[in-house]
Amino acid sequence: MDWVEFWKAVILGIVEGITEWLPVSSTGHMILVDEFLKLNVSDEFREMFFVVIQLGAILAVVLLYFWKLIPFSREQGRLTVKKETISMWFKIVVSCIPAAVVGILFDDVIDAIFYNWRTVALMLIVFGVLFLVIERKNRNRKPVMDSLESLTYQAAVWIGVFQLIAAVFPGTSRSGATILGALLIGVSRTVAAEYTFFLAIPVMFGASALKLLKFGLHFTSQEAVILAAGLISAFLVSVLAIKFLMGYIKKHDFTAFGWYRILLGGAVILYFGAVL
Repeated sequence: MDWVEFWKAVILGIVEGITEWLPVSSTGHMILVDEFLKLNVSDEFREMFFVVIQLGAILAVVLLYFWKLIPFSREQGRLTVKKETISMWFKIVVSCIPAAVVGILFDDVIDAIFYNWRTVALMLIVFGVLFLVIERKNRNRKPVMDSLESLTYQAAVWIGVFQLIAAVFPGTSRSGATILGALLIGVSRTVAAEYTFFLAIPVMFGASALKLLKFGLHFTSQEAVILAAGLISAFLVSVLAIKFLMGYIKKHDFTAFGWYRILLGGAVILYFGAVL
């Protein structure tokens, strides 16, 4: 076992765990970190690894929000159905349809055309600016939807469209795009963040399944250890990142993340522009 590669996977998992949930683009950070660490693996394994370690991040959501996600509860010894939870899952399915259809049909084409540092830098900056504009616009505006129950199917469709943008253009940030879309249509910050977390569950499970099937389930022992290291570190850090974000947005808006995205986009341009 090459322990250097093991610790590289741990670091990448930490980066994934932090950036998957904050609206700052995990892809943008992964591209930059991979430039310096460079996992000594095949291109096919690297592509799969960057997607599948997101499962670790997803398990953190399942752990933290388990009782909100389960549509059943036991009251007075009887199993009851939580209609509001089932309704939420139907809305999540609606939101997932656009990205799922495009992802299944055009996954390889999208990667070939848009998975590059130029697209990542551009989308980091564009959505950073949009965060600044929308937060300024919402400064004295009261949210129309301030609970998951009040989220409408129309809102779910719009959020799904923004998720589709993130699925096509790396650097947009899936969480950043869906949160931005939700804020734009009058969803509160807390509800926008929670819905984004829940929306990630079927999306990331589906994306990971596609990549695993494409790669195959035949790993070398070193590849298995590297993948496990990334998954576990992504899970542990995601728990902390989610708790941080939910605490942060109760007192602050997303303006700081907008500025961070703009600066990171500029850093990507400067670095790759100089290297190339």
